Amino acid sequence: MSAQDFLVELGTEELPPKALNTLAEAFLAGIDKGLQAAGLGYEAKQVYAAPRRLAVLITALATQQPDRSINLDGPPRQAAFDAEGNPTQAALGFAKKCGVELSEIDQSGAKLRFSQVIKGKPTASLLPTIVEDSLNDLPIPKRMRWGARKEEFVRPTQWLVMLLGDQVIDCTILAQKAGRDSRGHRFHHPDSVRITSPANYLNDLRAAYVLADANERRAIISQRTAELATRQEGTAIVPPALLDEVTALVEWPVPLVCSFEERFLDVPQEALITTMQDNQKYFCLLDADGKLLPRFITVANIESKDPQQIIDGNEKVVRPRLTDAEFFFKQDKKQKLEAFNLRLQNVVFQEKLGSVYDKAERVSKLAAHIATRIGGDATRAARAGLLSKCDLATEMVGEFPEMQGVAGYYYALNDGEPQDVALALNEQYMPRGAGAELPSTLTGAAVAIADKLDTLVGIFGIGMLPTGSKDPYALRRAALGVLRILIDKKLDLDLTDAVAFAVNAFGAKVKAAGLADLVLEFIFDRLRARYEDEGVDVATYLSVRALKPGSALDFDQRVQAVQAFRQLPEAAALAAVNKRVSNLLSKVEGNIPTTVEAKYFDNANEFSLYSAIQQADQAVQPMAAARQYRESLARLAALREPVDAFFEAVMVNAEDANVRANRYALLARLRGLFLGVADISLLG
Repeated sequence: MSAQDFLVELGTEELPPKALNTLAEAFLAGIDKGLQAAGLGYEAKQVYAAPRRLAVLITALATQQPDRSINLDGPPRQAAFDAEGNPTQAALGFAKKCGVELSEIDQSGAKLRFSQVIKGKPTASLLPTIVEDSLNDLPIPKRMRWGARKEEFVRPTQWLVMLLGDQVIDCTILAQKAGRDSRGHRFHHPDSVRITSPANYLNDLRAAYVLADANERRAIISQRTAELATRQEGTAIVPPALLDEVTALVEWPVPLVCSFEERFLDVPQEALITTMQDNQKYFCLLDADGKLLPRFITVANIESKDPQQIIDGNEKVVRPRLTDAEFFFKQDKKQKLEAFNLRLQNVVFQEKLGSVYDKAERVSKLAAHIATRIGGDATRAARAGLLSKCDLATEMVGEFPEMQGVAGYYYALNDGEPQDVALALNEQYMPRGAGAELPSTLTGAAVAIADKLDTLVGIFGIGMLPTGSKDPYALRRAALGVLRILIDKKLDLDLTDAVAFAVNAFGAKVKAAGLADLVLEFIFDRLRARYEDEGVDVATYLSVRALKPGSALDFDQRVQAVQAFRQLPEAAALAAVNKRVSNLLSKVEGNIPTTVEAKYFDNANEFSLYSAIQQADQAVQPMAAARQYRESLARLAALREPVDAFFEAVMVNAEDANVRANRYALLARLRGLFLGVADISLLG
């Protein structure tokens, strides 16, 4: 079967840069889906995207759709015809479904059967529908119409190229008649560009100052930016999302170095970087110490004969933005950071929970409480908690919301606050996402935990629990943040105590009955997903959860110990024994004796198990006290042999009540040893 390369390019006005990659991938996926549905094979596929075009190249596409056979079974003969041989509704309905007369249906077998060979169509006749369907299915939240046209798309369309080999596909899509003429760079080559062949698409456009391959543009921008930064004795900040956006803004990228006045460096560099990246799409430069240089890189979309004009224009544009940041910074510093709390008394945190200032006061007290329990300074934690929300009322954060926490850090330092107090104002928001940075100070950790617990308790306390995908207060993220800080920084905090403190701080604003248990359940539920991501079996998590440890660090240490225990050869048998013992003990009526009396033993295996339990108990007590859970379970694994021997030789439910009770007491001692770490009966 013959094959030809296929090219489709839709030309438009400038496409939304942040959506360009998504649109391109969806365009390719839609065409691929259509080709597969039509049974059209090909060797390779590639998508190209630039500000004014989306294109897909299919290499070696079959030029003819293969013939298809259809075989449909209908109703049995006895159901298809009545006693007189007349067709029933079942037979007539089957014929209608197949789109033929009943006489064309094969009636020779046990069932009616319809067979048909559908001749394949020329690929050229199928491509318009495939392309149009793909464009209609693009993820465009809001489509637009232009002029008097009825067609809708994300931007006005300007041209359409559709080539199968050297053949132009005759069709009109989105008001554009297909041809072989594309367009070059808006300024360097505004004339049409004849596409000589699908395979030569990139080269034809390159000659017209258009790099249609986004990967090529991205690589050029990345490489040239790095080279220019090195010449400036710095390194460029190139966030992947910004690099993608800039790549989507230009057809012919030309990075240029610009500068700004050094006086602006007195402003927090985060504010300068934010405004240059978010508003101007510039790449900022840092020196070897990570300090902002008074230079930045812009990516022009034109190869100018006088690039200095472009540089001057960008420097002129950025100056007012930096001046604004400078003004806000100076204005805010005219008063102490703490003074901004006055404004927060009139800012509602949540209608039923009071103002943002009320929250800061609660966080202050809770942070102090937490700090004393994790080895921090309660006074500094309380101070940081009180200042934690102040910068939300500053001019700087009002203009640059991304500066919350960061602005507070700088203003606190300006006021002479201790370094860890200042850092805590930013660290309270950590971690800002999965795998993100954690607080570096104990003061910051205390405030971060306090802030998150306060939100969890408050929102749960007014009954606004997250449901499904709705979590407006980011409670899941808050719970995960608390767990990450405690586990990854190895902070041993009893969350039961901390949550109870938080509940009391709200007073009558929340429904306190059962609230602490609800919040703790929610927090520790988050660990399940964390461990699943780490490859820890859910049974391991549940075995520890059954004991309800109050410390997240302690919880994690137990989980890691059980996970290691499960690799031991004795693990499965001991888990099964624990399950058996648990079932036996759960059926006992009345109280099980707390002591084991050797006088009731009548079998050597009882003595052996009792002796082994006593020795194990002595060995694991100091391990448990030191939270050496892994070592403890490894030591308990040695009990497998005497346990197996006991169950082989001893009938637990003896007729003598004293003997039976004594054996229950012995098994309770055995189970108690394992329950010092986890309920391993749940591993079976």
